[in-house]
Amino acid sequence: MSGTGGTPYAPHTESETAAMLSAIGVDDEEALFDIPEAVAFDGEFGIEPRSEREIRAECSRIFARNDDLTEFLGRGHYGHYVPSVVDHLADRAEFLTSYTQYQPEISQGFLQALFEYQSMLVELTGLPVANCSMYDAATALGEAATLADRVRSTSGDTVLVPGHLREGKGEVLSNYCAGADLRVESYPMDDGNVDVDALAERVGDDTVMVYAENPTVRGCVEERLAEIGDLAADADALFALGSDPVSLAVLEEPAGVGADVVVGEAGALGLPTADGMGLGLFACRDDFLRQVPGRLVGAGEDAAGDRAFTLTLQTREQHIRKERATSNICTNQAWVALRAAIHAAALGPDGLVDLANDCVREAAALADRIDELKGAIAPVHDRHHVREFAVRVDQPAAAIAADLEAEGFAVHAIGEHLLQVCVTDLNAGRTDGLVAAFEEVI
Repeated sequence: MSGTGGTPYAPHTESETAAMLSAIGVDDEEALFDIPEAVAFDGEFGIEPRSEREIRAECSRIFARNDDLTEFLGRGHYGHYVPSVVDHLADRAEFLTSYTQYQPEISQGFLQALFEYQSMLVELTGLPVANCSMYDAATALGEAATLADRVRSTSGDTVLVPGHLREGKGEVLSNYCAGADLRVESYPMDDGNVDVDALAERVGDDTVMVYAENPTVRGCVEERLAEIGDLAADADALFALGSDPVSLAVLEEPAGVGADVVVGEAGALGLPTADGMGLGLFACRDDFLRQVPGRLVGAGEDAAGDRAFTLTLQTREQHIRKERATSNICTNQAWVALRAAIHAAALGPDGLVDLANDCVREAAALADRIDELKGAIAPVHDRHHVREFAVRVDQPAAAIAADLEAEGFAVHAIGEHLLQVCVTDLNAGRTDGLVAAFEEVI
């Protein structure tokens, strides 16, 4: 604001502005901000105008400073080859310029695409309701916890999560739970999977939600999901299951093991590896239809009897009455959901299953090769794995990871002597180089 009494964004008269400043007890708008002089705008950006060619050359020089690493990183962020058709279709102007469908009747094409995305999630999870606008897996988990707090019929304030929960996801969940007066507690793991006996001792009347993952953050296939679901049901707690659409193509259907809510990273389809940017998967039972955060696209008929699509539910309070909102998620993830839908459609059911099976086979084959090396044991956990697995090394894991990075390969160090390796169709062709680098550095 300039202090002149009005702007295009805050059209107040001079008297109104003066009255507000007086009520606050300051002389001008600048007094409302504490901006260090070193970073305050001085009227010049210091960016000299240049031609397109000069700017491209400068950007090339900057990008050339990036490390040329082949990533074997996972732990919730997965890269798969994205067919070119995804870019070609998703970059059409009618998709790029369409934001939140506040007037859905004029956005039929986009709404249909989102309806197809939701339908794909319904098929993969077995749950009848799927959302098309979650930020990422971490916020979807937070939304599941607050949903559980709203719908659970008895008292309780504890959300139980795996001991191996990824740190960043746990921090987001804790932020959500702090606002809802919920507590997050972890339960033990047994050889990479849930210690069901220990969980049984922990679940009780104070439990609002039990969260498990399949595959786990270490890539292990969870083997006793139905038992975990039964424990949650017996305590009248919600059972939330974390997964992703590629893994769901070959793993147990969540609805069949008692899952009430499924969350996860749907950006495994349609998005390149971004190590942060994502698309939250959120599906649930019919019972929670009116408690679902975000937006739901539905299909019906228009006045002429033709099939039509609409935003069946969008928690409008998110935009205008936030104190009554079921969620504060407002940003629209429709475009990345569209990309995931196009990718899934391009693969088709058989192609999606083939991709998932490759994730199982490639992980097993790479683990076997690393296990043959002196000074390494892989996989650490005696389980089936999807994409990734843990490796135990005799030497300090951080040092091994640093040496591998010097050889051009990035892996996770997850413990004093534990590494984690993730293989997908994008880096499967570089596994020979990774194994050779492992052999050299260990």
